[in-house]
Amino acid sequence: MKKWKCSVCGYIYDEVKEGVPFDKLPEDWTCPQCGAPKSAFNLIEGEETITRAKTSVADKIVEQLAAYGVKRIYGIPGDSNLPLTEAIRRNPDIDLVLTRHEGAAAFMASSHAKLTGNLGVCMSIAGPGATNLITGIVDAATDRAPVLALLGQVPAVFLGSESLQEIAEVDIFKTFCVYAEMIGSPGQALNVVNLAIKKAYAAPGPSALSLPTDVLVEPLEESIWSPKAHLFEPDLYPGESVKKAEELIAKSKRPLLFAGWGARHCGPDLLDLARHIGAPIATTARAKGIVPESDELVLGVLGSIGNQFAPRIVAKSDLIIILGSGFRQRNLVPKIDVIQVDIDAARVGKTFPVKAGIVGDAHRVIQTLKKATQKRKIEADFLEAIRLAHAKYKELLEEDARNKQKPIHPGAVIQALKRQAAKDALICSDVGDHTYWFYKRFVCEGQQTLLCANMAGMGFGVPAAVACQFAQPKRQIIAITGDGGFGMAGMEFTTAVHNKLPIAVIVFNDGKLKNIKKEQEEYGYPEYRVSFPNPNFADMATSAGGMGIRVSNPEKLDEAIKKALDSRLPSLVEVMVDPNIYIKGVHRA
Repeated sequence: MKKWKCSVCGYIYDEVKEGVPFDKLPEDWTCPQCGAPKSAFNLIEGEETITRAKTSVADKIVEQLAAYGVKRIYGIPGDSNLPLTEAIRRNPDIDLVLTRHEGAAAFMASSHAKLTGNLGVCMSIAGPGATNLITGIVDAATDRAPVLALLGQVPAVFLGSESLQEIAEVDIFKTFCVYAEMIGSPGQALNVVNLAIKKAYAAPGPSALSLPTDVLVEPLEESIWSPKAHLFEPDLYPGESVKKAEELIAKSKRPLLFAGWGARHCGPDLLDLARHIGAPIATTARAKGIVPESDELVLGVLGSIGNQFAPRIVAKSDLIIILGSGFRQRNLVPKIDVIQVDIDAARVGKTFPVKAGIVGDAHRVIQTLKKATQKRKIEADFLEAIRLAHAKYKELLEEDARNKQKPIHPGAVIQALKRQAAKDALICSDVGDHTYWFYKRFVCEGQQTLLCANMAGMGFGVPAAVACQFAQPKRQIIAITGDGGFGMAGMEFTTAVHNKLPIAVIVFNDGKLKNIKKEQEEYGYPEYRVSFPNPNFADMATSAGGMGIRVSNPEKLDEAIKKALDSRLPSLVEVMVDPNIYIKGVHRA
């Protein structure tokens, strides 16, 4: 007589106690504890387990993801996703990165997708695990990043019975995902997984799959799909619509290029086009760093977190060429002719009327426009206005760099970081008052940036840095965050320590949600409930196994940041900044 163990809940079927051999049970028999099918049981012989099927649905899902090049899944294991966790453990081509919170796991998946353009994957248990993913998944949706969320779910036989941790996952995630579906049987598993991935890439955006535990353990030996035969990228080449753009450029005197996230891989060609048609370049916040901001034709970021000089030059232009951006801040675009280029037709003309709308790849359009237009010099008065703006901006930065006040001036932190960061560093910005200082006062000269742009969700910075360090292990990865954002997701610093990821975290510690304080002031409200006591974050980083340095003297800023960046350890520099200094006159549009 033998014993059989349920691979879903661990229930033991003892043939001696039950009086019926397991093999004699009817095929539709289910586990009396969790409702898993008979096929979910393994024969126990001492310490050895004999599996009834060679591969399960969970195994095939993981194998399919590995075939698409997925190397890691971010998340937390638990009762309703244990078959998936075990399938990951057994697969040598993929790994589970254990995070402290599912929200951080989703931010990591989204950040990986934003940085690489490849599928980011996160997973959770049912109920609270799934709901914890939502903010990071919505970040992927609004920033158009290809992400797949694998949601543990209670056994299908219990759905609709108000089981513990049961929620309507598909209904919830459909509201912000490009695709959301439950895998209800082994026969549909690979079809649904591949469709979810295809939809994530095509939008791009997040897909979500609800995975009942009893279905995950069902046997499945079907061959996975070949990505080469099923996944194809759009190849939109601009045609007739370019002619109108050429005419507008030809008659303009002061054209201006405005580049967004869709042009993030076009830096050199974008500069070539700017010099060819005599046009300065401004960028969205997401595209900060795609061209060197020290170049005489580059204005920096245009927008609510951009510098104050870019809008002045935009106002002097007579044609704006928007490349790879929907740009929703209509009030920053004067009433002049607009050419807009985007790979998504729905985004062209979405916010304001355009004279020439081009649906196509920004890189191809840039190359086409250069070939189709005449080379010319920038108008002298226009160039002089740009040079004057650059000179005034430089004075502002030098003033910040010289500031030695205590508590430390936020601008001084940004300039110290600028002096110490590698030319090709990737800087992941959290959301808060420091975001304004960074995007307005840091001049990118090869550095790349990453942001939770459209959702502006606090807690993004550290998880983003973790994912980016995994994706690009030899690169210098820096997270900048406020004490508010770090308080939300700072424990992911221990994820970096556990995985030996040498991220550097700069924490602006002012004991306040300073950006909210600023907004209260601007709207005429008194300061209320925006202050809190903080622990010593540097000591916390050291106790976690990383390097922690607290800085209260501005003379020590460069030394501390350099030490952290040179250490190749997970490091944290906690800077005690002035809680009463912020950039006024700016709030969300």
